[in-house]
Amino acid sequence: MTIRKLRVAFIGGGINSAVGYVHFAAIQLDNKFDVVAGAFSRHSESNRQTGEVWGVDASRIYDDWRTCVEQEKGNVDAFVVLTPTPHHFEVLETLLSLKMPVICEKALVSGPTEAKKLELLYDANKHFLAVTFNYSGYAMVRELKDIIKRGILGDIQKIHLEMPQEGFKRPPDIAGKPSLPQAWRLKDYEVPTICLDLGVHLHHLSSYLLELEPVETCAQFANHSTYMGLVDDVHMLLKYPQGITGSMWMSKTAIGNRNGLRIRIFGTQGSAMWFQLNPDELELQFNDGRREILDRAGQCSYANQFRYNRMKPGHPTGFVEAFANLYTDIHASLCNYLDGKSTDSEYVFGLEHATRGLELFHKASISNQTGEWIK
Repeated sequence: MTIRKLRVAFIGGGINSAVGYVHFAAIQLDNKFDVVAGAFSRHSESNRQTGEVWGVDASRIYDDWRTCVEQEKGNVDAFVVLTPTPHHFEVLETLLSLKMPVICEKALVSGPTEAKKLELLYDANKHFLAVTFNYSGYAMVRELKDIIKRGILGDIQKIHLEMPQEGFKRPPDIAGKPSLPQAWRLKDYEVPTICLDLGVHLHHLSSYLLELEPVETCAQFANHSTYMGLVDDVHMLLKYPQGITGSMWMSKTAIGNRNGLRIRIFGTQGSAMWFQLNPDELELQFNDGRREILDRAGQCSYANQFRYNRMKPGHPTGFVEAFANLYTDIHASLCNYLDGKSTDSEYVFGLEHATRGLELFHKASISNQTGEWIK
């Protein structure tokens, strides 16, 4: 473990945003980064308050993100992009043109067209771009991947992922106030917003665990909320190489589900299930009838590492800690980049991975329109 601290500037992510405080907390949890500057919000008062609360010097709080980039490009090690997804492209375009290292909140951009434009600017030998898909940061998800790689479940045959939420039917109550959807989330883009919000996580998890990309999909989109014309429920069937089949379900109208992220994988010798609301347990079942519940106090071959045990078993790891695990991995890759070394990491994903997910959901949109399987 290294104690080298890196300096970052936030673009977006103010205290009035959906993700800002999570990133601020996670990026510092293992003492790897300092947030030293930022253009945190378009609203001047929220921007100023964010900087004050987070201990950023007043001279390095900027009302405009372009001014922040111009003034801080020689003073920070990376920029963290936390604005709404539709705004990402113009920020990323600017940062890549300056060859500034970037950490970007998912989804990378609003669809494959914007992603392909970024590909024209991006050079893997010159740029650093990490996208924060944080659910693979959970210790027991990483344990599951190790179990799959060691063949404990046999040959994988099926993978089913779901992420039902209720926010468009019953907005979450945060600190006594309803958290209504942000305006940009009430419009669909080249890829439906629900896929940008939820679907990219499911694509990431399937690709992370299987080390395979889906090759064909058949999808059904629906609207079940009062936001007419907006896709808020998606079912997808999937085909993968090696005869593997799968499905994805994402919803913002599933009453009773705060965030029901669930992974189920079936092989020739056994199956596994992980549920995000019970993050420290991995349920395993085998074809001889055995059933096991594995947690960090059990016979883990991967999640027993010190880095995944900030607190002893019985005190579950959570969302911010999973994010912090990812930021620790990004830190290692970014240090290598700054030192001119290879940035390869099994945990850090960038432009190519993000583009594949956007292409998948764009093809799902076509399938929904035609009613056919789309390659």
